[in-house]
Amino acid sequence: MTTSAGPPTVETIAARAGVSIASVSRVLNGHGARPNTVRRVQQAAAELGYVPNGVARSLKGGRTRQLTFAMPDVGNPVYVSMVRQIQAIAKPSGYRLLLHSTDAVAADELDVVRSLADRTSDGLILVPIRVTGEHLKVLSDAARPVVVIGSLPDGAPVDSVRADSVSGAVLAMRHLLAGGRRRIAFVNGPDDTVPGRNRSLGYRTALEEAGLPHDPALTVTTEFGIAAGAAATHRLLDADPAIDSVFCANDQLALGAVHAALDRGLRIPEELAVAGMDDSELARAGHPALTSVDLGSAERGRLAVEMLLARLDGGDHGVRCETVAPRLVVRGSTVAPERAS
Repeated sequence: MTTSAGPPTVETIAARAGVSIASVSRVLNGHGARPNTVRRVQQAAAELGYVPNGVARSLKGGRTRQLTFAMPDVGNPVYVSMVRQIQAIAKPSGYRLLLHSTDAVAADELDVVRSLADRTSDGLILVPIRVTGEHLKVLSDAARPVVVIGSLPDGAPVDSVRADSVSGAVLAMRHLLAGGRRRIAFVNGPDDTVPGRNRSLGYRTALEEAGLPHDPALTVTTEFGIAAGAAATHRLLDADPAIDSVFCANDQLALGAVHAALDRGLRIPEELAVAGMDDSELARAGHPALTSVDLGSAERGRLAVEMLLARLDGGDHGVRCETVAPRLVVRGSTVAPERAS
């Protein structure tokens, strides 16, 4: 089987089959034609690599009216906030939203970008937590518009929306330091991820600002998750009972840290303060409620879908990169209730 240089169109199929464009359209949409015409169109479509996918109308140059949102974990409240905002804008604009969980697997992320060539979706919002050279190559060759939610290297050929995780981590650390905490442990996610690297940098930056040494023994790297956060906090407290606070790279880890502290009979925040990042629904639902850094999840979702729709509407602008500023939300896990914001 041979394939064309790009996705097949009614014109290329018609030229290969030696029939009219109208005949190709009738066959592909199941409206009937002479048996010989049907055979020729089907053979030409197969040779050109056309695979029926329920959106054959896109072969006419139209749109599927579908957008894809690919995220690492569909159950993470951060991405739920993004979905709500993306849906709120996409739906009135006439688009359906397809959700895809990549499980933070790079190969899956790359496949989602490549699948745009199948024309099952008009555009993609992608949240990778690791960005490789292969990511940048595939993104630059994407068949349809893509917007990345996350940090990309300077000069990356794709629109993006990022959180300022470094500054956000510094905000949380400054708050703990201002409360008199000095033995501050850090529970981070995988340090080969963009969030992991940035939040680690913020942690170390704040210690340096305060004139405190960075003690590697106070840092545990683990997977993002509540159980992982609890296990990491137990490890830290077993090794150093003098720890007076735990800063966590996201709210799931922080909620796990709270569970570990309560399991050990520690009073929060009197004996152990806990701070997280993301200011997700988990932060507000915990007891005590978590102090957390709002990284603008909903705002990032809004900006991403607006960028994508602008591309689809033919916006002829350069590559855009927007940064959402962080905001510290103080709650009972680090201060007495009367001092919470």
